[in-house]
Amino acid sequence: MTTATKQEQLDEIREIVAEVLELEPEEVTETSHFIEEHEADSLRAIEILARLEKKYKVEIPQSELPKMINLTEVYNVLAEHAGWQG
Repeated sequence: MTTATKQEQLDEIREIVAEVLELEPEEVTETSHFIEEHEADSLRAIEILARLEKKYKVEIPQSELPKMINLTEVYNVLAEHAGWQG
């Protein structure tokens, strides 16, 4: 079980997403839409997924990608697969 707070986890995820999308972390808000606002494509979505899996040592099916449209939803999917939600 991780001791990081939800905010710390969101900040870590934000850093990963920003790096993949070549943005500054403050440009990625919890609700900004990756495709519509940040021009993310499917390859970048897969790269985000792969980095999250590696960092958090979880396996997330690619079938979850359509849900992962913004930072909040990425957190929710990751939390579900990492067992962060009680």
